[in-house]
Amino acid sequence: MPVSAPSLRAAVATANTKHAGLRRRETLMAYGLLTPMLFGVAAFLLVPIVVLIGLSFAEWDILRPMQWVGFDNWVKSATDPAVWRSLGVTALFVVLVVPVQVAVGLWLATMLVRNLPGSAAVRTILVLPWVCAPVVLGIVWQWIFSYQGVINTLADARIPWLTSEATALPIVAFVQAWSQVGYVSLFFMAGLSNIPDAVVEAARIDGASERQIFWRIKLPLLKPTMFFVTVTGIIAAFQSFDLVYRLSPNGGPGGTTDLIAARIYSQAIPNANVGEAAVLALILFATLIIVTLVQNAYFSRSTTYDR
Repeated sequence: MPVSAPSLRAAVATANTKHAGLRRRETLMAYGLLTPMLFGVAAFLLVPIVVLIGLSFAEWDILRPMQWVGFDNWVKSATDPAVWRSLGVTALFVVLVVPVQVAVGLWLATMLVRNLPGSAAVRTILVLPWVCAPVVLGIVWQWIFSYQGVINTLADARIPWLTSEATALPIVAFVQAWSQVGYVSLFFMAGLSNIPDAVVEAARIDGASERQIFWRIKLPLLKPTMFFVTVTGIIAAFQSFDLVYRLSPNGGPGGTTDLIAARIYSQAIPNANVGEAAVLALILFATLIIVTLVQNAYFSRSTTYDR
């Protein structure tokens, strides 16, 4: 029996109404499930940023009421040589830390992914520095590198590792990289394990050496992992405070370990200058955003996520 045009239109309208209602319920459910996360983002990310922006235009020592000072804090920070020196020290610290921890982490991952005897124990040992409190690690390494510490005792020397301008920053950078190597290697292991065996076997059948397989196949397929560990490593290095401050407090000898995170702390707490500390925190935040965007632009041109 043929269906009349009005009946067909009514059936289509009813189906569209039901579909729209279903889509609406799914959308509301999705937003409901996202609400706790969105609340966390707003409460612990957006609100602090807004508060920091407000504090950067005020003078406040925590004890007395805030006073509006306009751009005075920004001008002071922009014209303070100590701030620029701290930014330079932080940049050098990042350059010393990130390439080392990425390279060593990748090398360890290539060794551990082979499942050699004892690999499970080595993985556990590698993770321990990352899960330990940075202050505890700082105390241990300060004892190792102190003037009468383990290194000097074993070498029968008296080298001021942490009090010399020539060695303080490299030692601090070494400890920071050491604490992150296990974290980096675990992600590289996951990336290497995710590379299809068929691709590697095809390369071997074509006569590719292990070196060629690594540089031409494995490393390009590891670019998403490389992007992640590089971004998180740079962010962690820029924000490094407690470990560095415990090893080399108060900026170290001649300000050689005066990282920007430590300067933010010293401005906010000992000096009770919350306004200038807020300016420095915003500068650090903007720097991390710019660096991350540059990295994203670089990796996105040659990174594929399809395997």
